[in-house]
Amino acid sequence: MLAPASLSAESGAVALSPPEVAGRARAGRSWRSVAGECMGALGLVALWYVVAQLVLAHFLGVAPGREAWGHDLVAHLLVGGLLFTMSRSVLRFGVAMVVLFSAFTVGNAIKLAVLGGPVMPDDFVAAKNLFLLLEGWQLWGSVAMLALPIAGLLWMFAWRRPRAWVALAAVVAGVLGLQVQPALVTGWLDARFGDWVWNQRGNYEMRGLPIHLMQETARNLARRGHTPAADEVDAAMMLLGARQPSPFLEAAARPGQGGRNVHMIVLESFWDPMALKAAGLSADPLDPAFRKLWKATGNARALSPVFGGYTANAEFEALCGFPVQTDAVFFEGRLRRDVPCLPRHLGEAGYRSFASHPNAAPFWNRINAYRRVGFEQYWSDRDFVLDDMNREFLSDASLYRQVLERVGPALDGAQPVFNYVLTYFGHLDYPLNEARPAVISTDSDNGLVQAYANTVHYKSRELMSFLNELRRRDPDAIVVLFGDHLPSLGWNHGGYVESGLLAPNRGEFDDEMFRTLVATPLVVIDGRRGPVRTGDMPIYALPALILDLLGDERDTMLRFAARSDDLVRVRPLPGVHFTLNGKRLTVCRSGELVGGCESSAAWVEAIDVLKRDLFSGAQHALQAPADKPVLQTVELEAEEVAVEATLDAAPQGAGAEIAPEV
Repeated sequence: MLAPASLSAESGAVALSPPEVAGRARAGRSWRSVAGECMGALGLVALWYVVAQLVLAHFLGVAPGREAWGHDLVAHLLVGGLLFTMSRSVLRFGVAMVVLFSAFTVGNAIKLAVLGGPVMPDDFVAAKNLFLLLEGWQLWGSVAMLALPIAGLLWMFAWRRPRAWVALAAVVAGVLGLQVQPALVTGWLDARFGDWVWNQRGNYEMRGLPIHLMQETARNLARRGHTPAADEVDAAMMLLGARQPSPFLEAAARPGQGGRNVHMIVLESFWDPMALKAAGLSADPLDPAFRKLWKATGNARALSPVFGGYTANAEFEALCGFPVQTDAVFFEGRLRRDVPCLPRHLGEAGYRSFASHPNAAPFWNRINAYRRVGFEQYWSDRDFVLDDMNREFLSDASLYRQVLERVGPALDGAQPVFNYVLTYFGHLDYPLNEARPAVISTDSDNGLVQAYANTVHYKSRELMSFLNELRRRDPDAIVVLFGDHLPSLGWNHGGYVESGLLAPNRGEFDDEMFRTLVATPLVVIDGRRGPVRTGDMPIYALPALILDLLGDERDTMLRFAARSDDLVRVRPLPGVHFTLNGKRLTVCRSGELVGGCESSAAWVEAIDVLKRDLFSGAQHALQAPADKPVLQTVELEAEEVAVEATLDAAPQGAGAEIAPEV
């Protein structure tokens, strides 16, 4: 029998047998084939990347900055390399890669163009709400954006190849490492790619999507799990001059009856379109009666935490008296404890509380959120007759009528009522039914501007019809109504840019644009005394104002963040806040040194500590010792730079001005 190989006597070389030579040749071809396929796969990623960025930049005006293209492409190639290692073939990899990358990239671009910010980690938790909101092709398109990438990955995966499982194990290990050391990852990425806290669009443009998502996911994980300790809460309360909520004291009452009824009406996307000077509106969309009423308030404005969406954050502020300053829906993951928000606080004084919103009940986690803040009854879409629909949105006229039918019998009873109404009509993209024909035309090429103007035409008139009936039946009631946020008027603030109100992205905003971004009409009516001149007021300050109008002097967490006589008002937003002191506006961007921002920044930080303690922590703020030293509310002076200077005496007697009744 011949040996498989023999040693040459002269050269010492190993002589291979024919089978071995053939085997090594096949192995060489195999490795060359794999290398060639890998290069081809990465070439597909690079081609997709260039085409995707050019297309989205052209149609939506969204793309990473040119300085980010290099590391963003490398990030896509790394992800693509992992996917290829898991794949059965180049063909299957190519299909799955295009579907997966396109779903993320297009979804991110749409959010940027509509709401001004990129996809954030919390959006994946909140994504289920889309399926409750959308109908028709929009619903099926959203389902496809979720289902197709998952199906593509399953179809691509090489279930019988060890290298696929090794690559998957590497991904799992990376995720576990991120969860174990999120702060380390955050610090490392921030040092290399930066963190523009107040301008998340700018962050995306500096980083690209994969790095942005990893960086913000690590930051989210680093924040979670840390609830404030008792000493942190004590320090925050001392800074704010907050007092421990007192034992139950009966609220002010009408002679022979319970407390005055309170009606809060939150108006979907309600704003004054006449500010759009370049739109050439053919008529004023607002009902003249509403404009007269609003003028009696001094054209007061509510300062919302959000733009174009995320209504639930405006709700949280109006119900719980604390500002929201994150790019996430507070109801979804940050409201984890039962809290004495306005419905529960009034309930302790004998009020019945009703919440009405004709949308799907679980949207933005409202079933759990409304229960946690103390509502006794929640009426959602299943509880209303959907008889006057503007596409999928119940008209305000029908909603108001049905609310009065339910709440009306209780208005004259011995037990007072907190009636909370959140409208649905007016939601993007502002559809109308045949009973509401368009009556306002515009000179703008932006179709959303005309659609919105006509929506406001009907929305304001249906509001005034309801308000007149409500005040006739309940003349002593306190009525609070405001817009939850500005409407979205096209890609990259389209309609606003046309009229010079906003810039296409926040990185280009001047100071006044930050206030414009969040200011909606606000009307507060103090029963028979008429409209209240509140000035521009953050939405989180409304609960304290309502308690003052009721004469409810109980110490409560609803006054931790604001009192009605505060001379300086602070509007926190993600990564930025601004203060209003009379006509003086000061914008404080995180990471920038601006004179007069030190005190307000300390206030924002203290409020954040109390918010985390109350809504997801141990609620130390509700268990503070009764003998804790009591300080007056901090008044923020723009000229002061030392926090200690804000802890001196607060001004007295600056109550709300009451305008004549209209």
